[in-house]
Amino acid sequence: MNRKIFLFCALLLVMLFCCAPMAEAKEKISIYTGRGQEILDIVQPLFEAKYPEYELEFTTMGAQQILERIRAEKANPQADFWWGGTPAAFQVAAKEDLLEPYKPTFADKVAPEYKDPDDKWYGEMLLPEVIMYNSDALTPDKAPQDWDDLLKPDFKDMIVIRGVLASGTMRTIYCAMIYRQGGADPAKGYEWLSKLDANTKKYTENPAALYLAMERQEGLISLWNLQDILIQQVTNEKPFGYVMPKSGAPILVDGIGIVKNAKNAAGAKKFFEFLSEPPVLKVLIEETFQIPVVPNLPESEYPQWLKDLKIIPMKVDWAVLADNEKDWMQHWDDNIKGKGK
Repeated sequence: MNRKIFLFCALLLVMLFCCAPMAEAKEKISIYTGRGQEILDIVQPLFEAKYPEYELEFTTMGAQQILERIRAEKANPQADFWWGGTPAAFQVAAKEDLLEPYKPTFADKVAPEYKDPDDKWYGEMLLPEVIMYNSDALTPDKAPQDWDDLLKPDFKDMIVIRGVLASGTMRTIYCAMIYRQGGADPAKGYEWLSKLDANTKKYTENPAALYLAMERQEGLISLWNLQDILIQQVTNEKPFGYVMPKSGAPILVDGIGIVKNAKNAAGAKKFFEFLSEPPVLKVLIEETFQIPVVPNLPESEYPQWLKDLKIIPMKVDWAVLADNEKDWMQHWDDNIKGKGK
């Protein structure tokens, strides 16, 4: 009898399952990104609410790692969209035919220096690279005021740096420091980085480890991008401050692009456009301190923090950096890193 009841219940469950309406399968958009989780958590629900037929799937890594992975997957692309990378990385990808040309509706609003001439990538936001410090341990006037201050004996073993080779941000800062010393001739720049290495206490594996080391005061000073510093300071209530270097900050253009032969190119194009729509742009500016490349908002809707921001741009020839970044960074890794003690 018990067996009959069991079989009846099992049959009933099967019938209920078979009769139940099947949820429509959503199309996945695979995105390789260097964006922090705070930004992903904001953008994903907004996009999926507007486009319920899609599901965003993020794989987070450094910009250089994204380039290398897309390159390795060229014959069988696994990503549809690249969100967040340096001009140097995107230029290399464009030359290697890893990106699909796409001219967005906002193309004419983007300055020529912030996009690829063949529409293979576009800038999304500007990232000033600045000096970061622990505000519990240092006051603004006691922190380094310019790049050369980082080399002073006063700051020895007080500097902690996110691992350079995997990070588009750090590669940009280091290459800008090389260029700042001698243009296309890297000799003086290598000497400068050797002195910085001598003052550096440790290199961390990723941004999360960098923030933890700074919060624990394992290091009090770092070099990082303004947006992430403000997110950690305001949103996550970390004791971080920043100094805009007196001689100027490299202004990194952070880009976006569609992967060549993407499996979901249609979804990737929707996401491309979505990132610069006014309501999305407004949220990203207000909640993630984004400095947008596309001026899609009325002047009155820009927040006060952005209006008050005083940026001193460093003069950098980005074409020189793009041509030399790989060799310069390999030399730093092989001959300078960890050898200054």
